[in-house]
Amino acid sequence: MPDPADGDDAASGLATWSVYVLLSHDGSRTYCGITTDTARRLEQHNGLLPGGAKATSAWRPWSLGKVYGPFETRGQALRVERAIKRLRGRARLRYLVGG
Repeated sequence: MPDPADGDDAASGLATWSVYVLLSHDGSRTYCGITTDTARRLEQHNGLLPGGAKATSAWRPWSLGKVYGPFETRGQALRVERAIKRLRGRARLRYLVGG
């Protein structure tokens, strides 16, 4: 039976989800999130499009450090994001999915 926390993304075929880790311009900060479009999210975090997280506004510009996935459901991506967010700094770039 499917996990209700996963939503119905896989069944509908609408989206594949990714977990991304951003690096600040000087490499001292990381930010982790999930999305269905990493290029769009990076532009949002860098202030080029509306919708970036407030937490990333002070350390612009950001670069894409690592992308994990794709995941079939949002729930799967959220579980990996939660595990990565427990890590700090560059350790977020070395996370082993399923490891």
